[in-house]
Amino acid sequence: MEHMSDPLWLAGLAFAMALTGLLSGTLAGLLGVGGGIVIVPVLFNVFPILGIPEAVQMKLAVGTSLATIIPTSIVSARKHYAKGAIDTALLKAIWPSMILGVVLGTVLAIWLKGDALSAVFATIALLVAVNMGFTGVDFKIRETTPRGPGLWGIGGFIGTVSAMMGIGGGTVGVPILSMFGTPIRSAVATASVFGLIISIPATLGFLYGGWGAHDLPPYSVGYVNLIGFALIVPSSILATPWGVHLAHTIPPLMLKRAFAIFLAITAIRMFYALFS
Repeated sequence: MEHMSDPLWLAGLAFAMALTGLLSGTLAGLLGVGGGIVIVPVLFNVFPILGIPEAVQMKLAVGTSLATIIPTSIVSARKHYAKGAIDTALLKAIWPSMILGVVLGTVLAIWLKGDALSAVFATIALLVAVNMGFTGVDFKIRETTPRGPGLWGIGGFIGTVSAMMGIGGGTVGVPILSMFGTPIRSAVATASVFGLIISIPATLGFLYGGWGAHDLPPYSVGYVNLIGFALIVPSSILATPWGVHLAHTIPPLMLKRAFAIFLAITAIRMFYALFS
């Protein structure tokens, strides 16, 4: 695509990626949500404006998002580990099934068409929006986390869905762990490691799976755009303290509800595009 080699177009792409990072970092500090659940829908809305072909939009958004999660997860996991908040026993029991889920989710994401990937994201995003909009952290299905096959199923589900959506472990992992009796602080800390377990193999899969794909924007390696990676990571790290500061000046509950509405609207737009 000739227009994607134009310097003005590349400047627009760089601006959009930096803005995406600022937005995801601010919301991460403000609401405690993982960057992927912000990055993917923002890029989903930005890529059509930039004229990136529809066939690669969703895969490029997911792959680029996964790559940005690697460094941010390392920082987050180290901080939680230093505070002794990670449930290491739970982590040791769940990570093998989660890896298998990531492999399955990555293979499916690369094999499926962009429309199917959008449908998966829209469905889970809508469920996350409902969870953020109507339920509290005290909502529980049971008081203790299951062990054995039950825990393996949870790990496989988190890994599969997260890899397909381009998100870390927090967005799906925290509400699931808390529903199964894990204290919320421990769930958040343990899910920070989920981000690493998910993002590293999934990113490698998207790099390999998109190798040689047509209609990708410049500076893309597979389904990972290096301009996006280079700008989203530092801008999100820069903006996270802004969100933390805002959390002490603006009612977080109101903003949490607003973000739930944003996710719901994004999910509905994806469904509308799929069925129109």
